[in-house]
Formats: sequence, C-alpha cells, structure tokens
Amino acid sequence: MREKYPVLFLTGPRQSGKTTLLKSLFSDLPYFLLEEPDTRQFALRDPRGFLSNLPNGAVLDEVQRTPELFSYLQGIVDSKPEVFFVLSGSQNFLLSGQISQSLAGRTSVQKLLPLSFSEIKAANLSFGTLEELLYRGTFPRLYDRNIAPPDFFPAYLETYVQRDVRLLKNIPDLDLYIRFMGLCAGRCGQLLNYQSLASDTGISPNTAKSWISVLQASYVVFLLQPYYSNFNKRITKTSKLYFYDTGMVCSLLGLNRAGDVLNYHNKGSLFENFVISETLKDHFNRGIPMNAWFWQSQAGKEIDLLLQAGSELFAFEVKAGKTFQPAYFQNLQYWQNLSGAKPEHCAVVYGGDTSYDTSFGKLISWRDWEGKTS
Repeated sequence: MREKYPVLFLTGPRQSGKTTLLKSLFSDLPYFLLEEPDTRQFALRDPRGFLSNLPNGAVLDEVQRTPELFSYLQGIVDSKPEVFFVLSGSQNFLLSGQISQSLAGRTSVQKLLPLSFSEIKAANLSFGTLEELLYRGTFPRLYDRNIAPPDFFPAYLETYVQRDVRLLKNIPDLDLYIRFMGLCAGRCGQLLNYQSLASDTGISPNTAKSWISVLQASYVVFLLQPYYSNFNKRITKTSKLYFYDTGMVCSLLGLNRAGDVLNYHNKGSLFENFVISETLKDHFNRGIPMNAWFWQSQAGKEIDLLLQAGSELFAFEVKAGKTFQPAYFQNLQYWQNLSGAKPEHCAVVYGGDTSYDTSFGKLISWRDWEGKTS
C-alpha cells in the first residue's frame, strides 16, 4: 500500500475496529487521536508546526475533526514521496469531499464495517439461535469486552448523535433526530417512503431526505437499489432501507432481549436486513463492487436479493421461517419464468439450521450465509 499511495484513508462506522486495526498494521507510525482537545487544538492553531513533527508520516485518527489539515498534507506528500499518512474517520461524505479536493490521486480509500458473520464464526463465537445473533449485532466491542447490547447501544447512539451528527448537520432538535432513527428502524427492509417517514416524524420530506443522507454518511444505514431491466412488469424505482447492524435496529426498536426478537411482528424484515448487510460486508471485505439489487413486479412478486457474478445473475429469497415450506420458492419460480434464470442460480436463505437441496431448489441456512453466490 505504501508503495502505491502516500495516503491511506480508512473510514467506517464508530466502534468498527478502525483504531485497533491501524495500530496493529502501522505500529511504526506515531498515532494521534484528533478528538482529544489538546491534540486537535494544536493541529488547528498551528497545522504546519503540528505536521513538522511527523517527518515520516503518522496515523491521524478521527481526522474529520480537523479537515483543515488536508491542504497542508497535500504539499507534504507532493514534496516528500517517502512519507506515509494514515487517515481514519467515522464519516464518509464529509471526509471524501475534502479528500477529493485536496488529496485526489494520492489516496487509497478503504472501508471497515463491523464484523461479518463469517469472521465471528472464525473466532469460534457461536449463537444458539438466529434471534440471538440479530439481537446482539456485530460490533467488535460486544464480543471483545463481552458487553450486553442494552449497555452498549444507548451509549453508542449518544456518542454518535453528539459527535458525528453535529459535525455533519446543524440539527437543533437531536431528540427528534433519534425518534427519526427509531422510525427508520421500524422500516428496515422496506421501500423508503420519504413522505410517510416525514409525516410520522413531524418534519418535511426534504428534511427526511437530508437526515437519511446523514445516516448514510455516518455508516448507520444504506440503500439497496431496484433492479432495472427490460422486464415490462417491474413496478418500483424506490430504494429499500437497511441498517449496517441489526443489533442497532433492535436497540432502536426497544427489543431488550433475544426473546423479544422471536416475537417481533416484523422479524422477517430484520432477518432480511441481516442477509443484505452480510452481503455488503462480504463485498467490502473482498474489495469488489457490490453489484446487488432487489426486484419487484406489479403483481406484488418480489426477489429480495439479486447478485451479479461475472455475466451471471443469482436470485435469493429470504424467509425467516425455520421449517421449509414449498411456498418459499414461489417468487423464485416466477422470476425464472420471467427472466429465464437457471434454477441452480436461485436459492432461499431461511431461518432453519440446516442447508440442503430440495426438489424446488437450494435452501441455505442462516448459519451458512456469507453474502456471496457460492
């Protein structure tokens, strides 16, 4: 990496493990946390003096607090090709905009999301039930420190709102913003209706769009786009809303134990959120674009996930039920007839514990889902 770019920018949500990873990988570089007031004030008041103490480069963490440094970094990396700076932050749009202006062509941009399910399994951490996994989520600190979700997420959300949201947007009523997040949690896995979301929150549709952008910029939510082709039966051009972490969704919904997830009326959408977010993590971790969509027809038929691998398109339905039902494959059979998809390119990800082939197609257990086509 150092041979190719003089600057590495690592972004991702708070508590996803960025600091731990960077301290491990770049232990030879001095580390500075720019959320510490004295360090931040030194960097802001005397940027040239601050950077002059770093002749070989450094790790600058939470650098969104001092975007003024980027212009000075440009001059340093242009005049001293041997230096190497690592920038880290929990915001996307703000930092990327600054980088594109000051450090274009000089920066490798990487993302680090919370743990994937495959990483959790590789660490020999197991779950007795799907509900336990959905409830706990995948933030590393929950496992490293064995913190209970009710102790972790309220503090996480408080820090997120007080630090990241204030930097991204001047929102006068932060309590209303948290209510907005809760309403978004209730809509995970659903079509994003700005008008309905705004009405339920008590804000304008334009404000709702702006706040969704803040949630995207700070790696709380992401949008899955609809699939477009020449099929004359497609209906929607609206995106679907998902969270990066199901544990955060459960916290926002007031689900305080795994048993609450079992009885949650919209558990299917929560499970769908898990399947889609694991797909996103797999693509990020492999450094490849996420060529993924959903599809919906006028007749109400829907394919939860379409994944493109090379020239092939793979279709997946998501069902939270733990026992196989032939009806799980109805939408996939409709999709095959409409698109000409091969049966072997269609599967159901379900809430049962065993993966196996049926006469209708392949069933993939939640325990085996890794977000890829094979």
